[in-house]
Amino acid sequence: MDTNNESSTTDFILLGFSDQPQLEHIISGVVFVFYIITLVGNTAIILVSNLDSQLHTPMYFFLSNLSFLDLCYATSIIPQMLVNLWGPTKSITYGGCVLQFFFALDLGATECLLLAVMAYDRYAAVCQPLHYTVLMHPQLCQKMVLTAWLGGLGSALIVCSLTLKLPRCGHREVDNFFCEMPALLKMACVYSKVIEIVVFALGVIFLLAPLSIIFISYAIITQAVMRIKSTARWHKVLNTCGSHLTVVTLFYGTIIYMYMKPQNSTSEDEGKFLTLFYTIVTPTLNPLIYTLRNKDVKSAVKRILCERKWSAKS
Repeated sequence: MDTNNESSTTDFILLGFSDQPQLEHIISGVVFVFYIITLVGNTAIILVSNLDSQLHTPMYFFLSNLSFLDLCYATSIIPQMLVNLWGPTKSITYGGCVLQFFFALDLGATECLLLAVMAYDRYAAVCQPLHYTVLMHPQLCQKMVLTAWLGGLGSALIVCSLTLKLPRCGHREVDNFFCEMPALLKMACVYSKVIEIVVFALGVIFLLAPLSIIFISYAIITQAVMRIKSTARWHKVLNTCGSHLTVVTLFYGTIIYMYMKPQNSTSEDEGKFLTLFYTIVTPTLNPLIYTLRNKDVKSAVKRILCERKWSAKS
């Protein structure tokens, strides 16, 4: 059997939902709407967090990074997906596929770590309010975010290099709507125990370990909340922590289900729709979850609009 990979100039075929053509137009319309909301919502959070001085806090610094990450993640996948859904061909260049694969891994792993960092921030804010500014000083926040980004980058480099070295025996069809690891592994004509071990190890580091930190942080937060006597502060804590927990549940729930179980145990259609959820829906919901339940963001938007209005009049 010829196990040599084809030239790096060979296009791949993204099958996506081509086996259900009646759904493609519906899916493309929904994805387009979600993408616009993702762009507007996450850009708004970044702008508001930077323009309003009252939001220059660790929580909104981390939230701005999460929004920027979601923007990059959605943009690395959705435009190519829409081109394939609307156009006559469903191809992607080898280079485009590699970039999609790399950025999906990089940004996904970074988000795992960033959500854990945000959980620690909530722990410090709720359980150590008097020492919060000392614990979460700007230099530490920057180092934590930098660690998250570098950690995601390192994991992506490892997994990409190992996966792309696998022989494909001329296979060009990617059974998904973008170049994702499970679909690329199915294209390989050999089984790699090394990749399975590496992916599982990285899954423990980037999924289970951050999730454990989140659980521990919120277990301590729950104990602290039960001792709060001020109703107003109790509600504020629940709002900010509830938003983060909702995002964590949406993101980690689908990711762990997809990556921490045997690849053959998920049906093709189930896998595609789960992938569609955490790549398209989650980045859209994040800004909505954080803004709709957050009075600070709403107040900041009003202040900025009022300032612009007065500036225009003067």
